[in-house]
Amino acid sequence: MNLARRIIFAFIALLLSFGVWAKGPAPLGVIAVRDLPVEAQETLVLIKRGGPYPYAKDGVIFKNYEGILPRKERGYYREFTVKTPGVRHRGARRIISGGTLQQGQEYFYTDDHYVSFKRIRE
Repeated sequence: MNLARRIIFAFIALLLSFGVWAKGPAPLGVIAVRDLPVEAQETLVLIKRGGPYPYAKDGVIFKNYEGILPRKERGYYREFTVKTPGVRHRGARRIISGGTLQQGQEYFYTDDHYVSFKRIRE
């Protein structure tokens, strides 16, 4: 396939991907704490205790670039890694916390690296 055709196909693919985003984010699901994987339950306990966390990037600001979580001011959300058995790197699972102890906190779980989220119901 020549270069011009490759560029055209890439451009069409790009346009189609924007069509998916134009529909807006998928609605948030809900998951009970008891239905989370054991590793996510353990991570939630660590978050509430304030650590210590097993990964250096745990607790960094989650910027919500995907726009799936409710819009909040910068710094509202923090991300924490949920261990994935059999994976040597951080994997795709995360818990996102929002708020502060004074405001009340909310938690979200993703097992697909921010493609979708479920609000954690306690």
